[in-house]
Amino acid sequence: MSQIPSPEGAARVEKLLGWAPEHWRPVFGGYTPTARFSVASGNRTAFVKIATTEVTAKQINREIVAYSSISGSFVPLILAAEPHATTPILIIEDLSGAVWPPPWTDALVHEVLDAVSVMHQTSTGLPHGGLLQGREAGWPSVAADPASFLSLGLVSSQWLENALPALLASEAACLLAGDALTHLDLRSDNLCITSEGVKFIDWAEACRSDPAVDLGFFLPSLAFEGGPLPETILPGRADVAATVSGFFAARAGLPDIPLSPFVRRVQREQLSTALPWAIRALDLPAPDGRY
Repeated sequence: MSQIPSPEGAARVEKLLGWAPEHWRPVFGGYTPTARFSVASGNRTAFVKIATTEVTAKQINREIVAYSSISGSFVPLILAAEPHATTPILIIEDLSGAVWPPPWTDALVHEVLDAVSVMHQTSTGLPHGGLLQGREAGWPSVAADPASFLSLGLVSSQWLENALPALLASEAACLLAGDALTHLDLRSDNLCITSEGVKFIDWAEACRSDPAVDLGFFLPSLAFEGGPLPETILPGRADVAATVSGFFAARAGLPDIPLSPFVRRVQREQLSTALPWAIRALDLPAPDGRY
């Protein structure tokens, strides 16, 4: 990543902010090649995102729409935004001084779960749908072509053949529709704790959908990072466990995405706790893979 954006990009940021950043600090992290900067001039600070690819342009444009459609204590202050076909810019408050878990404590877990609950009770004009619309990739995809999932070595082909009927039926029973404001990309790198409370960032996937599914997608990463098991927070939801595990099972074994090479690693991490959750919820046999 460049230490500063292009002269054109810097000029656009200056115009949007109404002041000229004197310091540009690249912010590394995230799983896409979006250009991220913490900028400052005197006591003024901001966090800047600039798209660098067609995919990141679509994501930032969606996020700009989301920020215009939601409000609440859990939403960072948006300072400026400029939609653009190829290089949209989003500028929010600088949250680099916040607490970014892990590590997790019981108090932090409860504080974040309370904020998730508040979010789910917040009205929004965002459309219904989200990344699960159409169920295009889950256990049905694994059943149709199991090679990439089996390549992970988590289970044998015989285990999968025996378990698929229960996984498919439970995923099909999961209701995805709903009117709750849902983030659908909750992970520790997309949330922080400030003096004003919990803030959620990266709203590109936000929509109206089912709150239990939204929470269910957060729980495997929380467990992977040392938090509680998913069923202690969302008990009795084998349908959600099957949906979440199916989402990652259909993707984690696929080839790396060239411009987002860390996505598959994160999906494998989440699958490592999501699949055991589904196994426990459906009372399936223990996995028999080599890993």
